[in-house]
Amino acid sequence: MLTTASHKKVLHQLNRSFLNEVGGLSRFAGRFFNQAFRPRYEIAEFIRQCFVIGYKSLPLIGLTSFILGLVLTMQLRPSMVSYGVESQLPAIVGIAVIREIGPVITALIFAGKIGSSIGAELGSMRVTEQIDAMEVSGTNPFKYLVVTRVLAATLMLPILVLLGDAISLFGSWIGINIRGATSFHLYWTQVFDNLAFTDVLPAFFKSFFFGFAVGIIGCFKGYNSSKGTEGVGISANSAVVVSSIVIFILDLLAVQVTDALGLN
Repeated sequence: MLTTASHKKVLHQLNRSFLNEVGGLSRFAGRFFNQAFRPRYEIAEFIRQCFVIGYKSLPLIGLTSFILGLVLTMQLRPSMVSYGVESQLPAIVGIAVIREIGPVITALIFAGKIGSSIGAELGSMRVTEQIDAMEVSGTNPFKYLVVTRVLAATLMLPILVLLGDAISLFGSWIGINIRGATSFHLYWTQVFDNLAFTDVLPAFFKSFFFGFAVGIIGCFKGYNSSKGTEGVGISANSAVVVSSIVIFILDLLAVQVTDALGLN
């Protein structure tokens, strides 16, 4: 009886904690939309964040995408050879990368790098009272710190996805030529001949939502950090975990929406 009661208490605490977290994140997102399009606009900080979040993430995402395309091609090749459809390898890899693998893997890498970075940076500013000092000095810390980072993450991730897809397909071409000989022009012709706008546009648009989720969750965790230096680590870790889970949920919803609209 005591065990059952303790289990119920734990479940109640977990449910309460989950609802508090969802409620807090919803209010935080509402505050973002309330302040994002009101002056004063922090243009210089927004451009700086685009450079930090976008440009500095490109080497990691580019390397990951190249390896992804190379490994995926080398793994698929034996199976396709056994079925006698080796010539369709560029088309299959292209569709898989563009529609699903590229956006999701890029978003997860982005969450690991940028989500943790934002959570740790804002968390350290919170525990060292830098955010409080900005409020006292008359600066709007939410607009300067949160709005610029969320907008930059939302804008930069789709660009990184496009670049990552291109690099991944280039890696696939290298993989095909390791054990065969396919010209660069022929490879890209086979890829693009089997792609349609319904393959590219849904994957591109959902990457905006991925970027927004990573930015808003990272900022929420860091902006509301507590417990001193320990809280900074907790904020960075939870920002990555929650962002990754939300990315998978958004991807599932995107698949359902595109299927309902007949875009699959």
